Amino acid sequence: MTLTGDATVLGATALHAALASVPLDRDVQVDLAAAARIDTAGAWALAMLRRRLEQAGRGMTVTGAGETTLAFLGTVDAAIPEGERPPEPRLGLADRLEHLGRAVAGSVGFLLALTGYLGLFLARLARSALHPRQFRLTSLVHHCQEVGLKAVPIVAVMAFLIGVVLAFQGAAQLRQFGAEIFVVDLIAISILRELGILLTAIIVAGRTASAYTAAIGSMRMREELDAMRTLGLDPADVLFVPRILALLLMLPILGLVANVAGLLGGALMAWTQLGISPAMFQTRLVEGTGMSHVLVGMIKAPVFALIIGVVGCHAGMQVERDTESLGRMTSNAVVTAIFAVILTDAVFSIFFAQVGL
Repeated sequence: MTLTGDATVLGATALHAALASVPLDRDVQVDLAAAARIDTAGAWALAMLRRRLEQAGRGMTVTGAGETTLAFLGTVDAAIPEGERPPEPRLGLADRLEHLGRAVAGSVGFLLALTGYLGLFLARLARSALHPRQFRLTSLVHHCQEVGLKAVPIVAVMAFLIGVVLAFQGAAQLRQFGAEIFVVDLIAISILRELGILLTAIIVAGRTASAYTAAIGSMRMREELDAMRTLGLDPADVLFVPRILALLLMLPILGLVANVAGLLGGALMAWTQLGISPAMFQTRLVEGTGMSHVLVGMIKAPVFALIIGVVGCHAGMQVERDTESLGRMTSNAVVTAIFAVILTDAVFSIFFAQVGL
């Protein structure tokens, strides 16, 4: 078969109809020596002819074309999507158990990897304590500013609004029983014990875990970690210790900021909705709220900080050489950190309830 003239989109319909009439009972040799021009439409028509011949057990060869034309035909042929995949077979009980086992094994491996990174951080922190000259104070101060100081506005605003919402909703319910004064206890216990540090940790997990993963992952993509090792620098010393230690130092402070802002928001709403003056709010707060609630909230802060820091650094080290991997691991780090923080908070709540705190 000889193809002459232009095999372009202008004559694609006629070309496709002509090729559709080619008998499929023999091999076909297409001569393109006389073809003036071929675009993607012509290449597509030839590719479809080749596929029909292959389905019939025949073949097609192309002659009279240069290397560029042959490469072009191959590129178009490879770009044509395949037909719909056959439906996957239904999984039996053994297959489902296998998938469940693989998921459990993967989860255990992930937890072991996080534990390993936690141990690596503690080991490098202990070595820095024994050799203070190796500690990177400038990096620590920088990350404290990024993690703590720049997060103060969003944490304060969030906690203030949470206090306002708690006071407003609590006032609407307690007014029905004439127990408006107990809205102070509701706000104080909710903010100091649970919501203040929990929502702060969630915000920090969204900001910081993603930032740690993106920074370390980008360095891994650009092979900066390999350069560090070549220079004799330990990435755990340079990257992990300052970041996680900054979280350990700043998250309790951010939790205190959230507590104060939440109480201020609740006091303002209680004043405007229930007529509870700031002096009365303060008196009720001091008399009805013990320091145990503050301690329960603050005890969680270092644990949350370790979880967020270790998850962010671990996810950054799992980034591969492509940007898609960077985006995927950044998203996974945020989801994992937030889920781990909420799960840990639930465990703390059950534990403190059992011991009577």
